[in-house]
Amino acid sequence: MLVSVNISAYNEQDYLSEIFDSLTKQTYPLKNIEVVLVNAMSTDNTRTLMDQFKNENEHLFYGVKILDNPRKTLNTGLNLGFKNSEGECFLKVDAHSQIPINFIEANVKVIKSGQKVCGGKRPTIVQAEDNFSKTLHIVEESALGSSIANYRKGDTSRYVDSVFQGMYHRDVVDTVGYFDEKLTRTEDNEYHYRIRKNGFKIWYDTSIESFQYIRPTLTKMIQQKFANGYWIGLTSHVCRECLSIFHFAPGIFVSLLLVLMMLTGVSFIPLITIFSLYLIAVFGLSAFEISRQRFNSTLLLIPFIMISIHFAYGIGTIKGWIFGFDFKKKYFLNDDKLKNL
Repeated sequence: MLVSVNISAYNEQDYLSEIFDSLTKQTYPLKNIEVVLVNAMSTDNTRTLMDQFKNENEHLFYGVKILDNPRKTLNTGLNLGFKNSEGECFLKVDAHSQIPINFIEANVKVIKSGQKVCGGKRPTIVQAEDNFSKTLHIVEESALGSSIANYRKGDTSRYVDSVFQGMYHRDVVDTVGYFDEKLTRTEDNEYHYRIRKNGFKIWYDTSIESFQYIRPTLTKMIQQKFANGYWIGLTSHVCRECLSIFHFAPGIFVSLLLVLMMLTGVSFIPLITIFSLYLIAVFGLSAFEISRQRFNSTLLLIPFIMISIHFAYGIGTIKGWIFGFDFKKKYFLNDDKLKNL
């Protein structure tokens, strides 16, 4: 079975070498692997590393293709890669990730068992070794971080709504089409919703595992959470069905606080009660996480980091809800024009 591995990258020079090394060491026959690399017009050495990988390793694989994506976004890059792939299966690999040497083989085994879409565990890892980076990682992996999704830590193989770094049989792509190029951060949510809507199932298998690097600084983490929340807010206007209630929790919480703040002229009690319960949950979970670690002073920042990312995500979602009305008009504009032709 020929597998096309698609990697779209923008300024990922610090991570690509590790992925490329893992690809050359895959336990799945390399001659049955096509590597399709998409450069999103990077300004660092990403393209150079891609060229070097092709020149040095193309003979090992079925083939190595390098494509430039002037539109730069991940969804357009994935579509460009899929459209130029020859494989029977398409495997999406995040440039900001790490894959074990049995990654492709594990996916293929599941597909050969009869599944059409599959994926597996996605724990996060941190690149730096300093204490603060490790503390950021603790927050990311916590229950109030980003690890509540059912496709990230489950210990049971089962059907799920979404997977990270999925493998898609060509039958699925031929039926469902490609990623929605109007959605920049929620393309996976919408695509997997469309897959399920078309009668396919998404299989989560515990034999499959890959890792994603967290953002290396608090500033970048907050920016990421804000952008994620913003696109959740926008997407809720055009595809509410492809999102779960968990996506909206931070936005609903921050909105509730804002409403209660406006009602403080009537009573402070609701605001104080809700925010106090929230702080008890945050500090309680933080104490639990700290108790599991070898102590260092940066661990004391855990509750404040949690609060920062919750509010960043929540404020981003609210902004998306507000700007989503205009986004919805533009999103469906071409559809309306086609109807009038």
